[in-house]
Amino acid sequence: MKKIFFILTVLAVCVSCVKKEAKEQPTKSGLYPSKFVTQVESGQTTHLYTMKNANGMEVCVTNIGGRIVSVWVPDKSGNFRDVVLGFDSIQPYIPVTTNFGAIIGRYGNRIANAQFTLSNRATFRLRQNDGKNTLHGGPRGFHTCFFDIEQPDSSKLICKYTSKDGEEGFPGTMPVTVTYTLTNDNALDINYEATTNQLTVVNLTNHSYFNLSGDPKNTVLDNILYINADSYTPTDAELIPTGKIEKVAGTPLDFTNPTAIGNRINDTTFEAIKLGKGYDHNYVLNTKGDISTVAAKAVSPISGITMEVYTNEPGIQIYTGNFLNGKNVGKKGIAYQQRTALCLETQHFPNSPNQPNFPSTELRPDGTYKSHTIYKFGVEK
Repeated sequence: MKKIFFILTVLAVCVSCVKKEAKEQPTKSGLYPSKFVTQVESGQTTHLYTMKNANGMEVCVTNIGGRIVSVWVPDKSGNFRDVVLGFDSIQPYIPVTTNFGAIIGRYGNRIANAQFTLSNRATFRLRQNDGKNTLHGGPRGFHTCFFDIEQPDSSKLICKYTSKDGEEGFPGTMPVTVTYTLTNDNALDINYEATTNQLTVVNLTNHSYFNLSGDPKNTVLDNILYINADSYTPTDAELIPTGKIEKVAGTPLDFTNPTAIGNRINDTTFEAIKLGKGYDHNYVLNTKGDISTVAAKAVSPISGITMEVYTNEPGIQIYTGNFLNGKNVGKKGIAYQQRTALCLETQHFPNSPNQPNFPSTELRPDGTYKSHTIYKFGVEK
């Protein structure tokens, strides 16, 4: 009898162990990979991919738009926090009502009147999705597209997508590769590459919404921001650059000395603030393409988490979540309200194809587009 009881006890323990092993384990930031598995219109299946480094940092990415879903970093007390906005499952990403964490293309930011003329004098009409203009590649830009993702090791993801000739009105078939690498100095390194079989334009970026406090119930108005830029590109009422480049000195756009975002964000006596409903501006970087020089830096006084941005791009768009309105309910059931995020989108200038004095965004069949951006995280105690 004792032998039978012993055997039954062992079997019960084994069954219990199997159940525990079968129970899905979340990522460090609390995401369940099974909630990111679905089949999309193309018949392809989405997944959640996780990168890790030696310091316990974690970054999660999914196929729709090659989106960064979470960035798990340590704060000044050594506790980890998720510092990007996003969703707990794949479903809210599919209706494509937001750009949270997405790879943006073919053209990040705005193109006026949804058209442009190339240097060979060919003119192309694009799909409109921002009034009469095109924003972030159009209504079916890269943020809506399925990226094939390979993971060669625990710290790297290779995201691939081929944009077909005529997609959203852009000419040329354009294969794109975006490589995410999580380094052991707590940096998210992003390399973009593209080629084309026809003359076209390209301007790729990432549209992560950062909240360095780790709690999106907080606004970013207390964040201390530094931007290594003496100039910006003023816009018209539709946020299309006028073609001018003006100095930030003496204006609310001046962050050459670290300043709290909220100090001057409501100064609507300055036309650029009024038009953008806060900060939504392209800055002309002083870095001249030097990837080793800080382009921008943000610090949360709550968490002590810092983020430095490095890039070889000539510009960076600073956007303070002015149009968030609580309609998007994200991770942990938090509704994202106005100014609860900071976007730092490295880029060529908006509407460059229609502004010959701006750095060119043309890509030729004999060339390769290359863009490099690093988001490096740290702490200030």
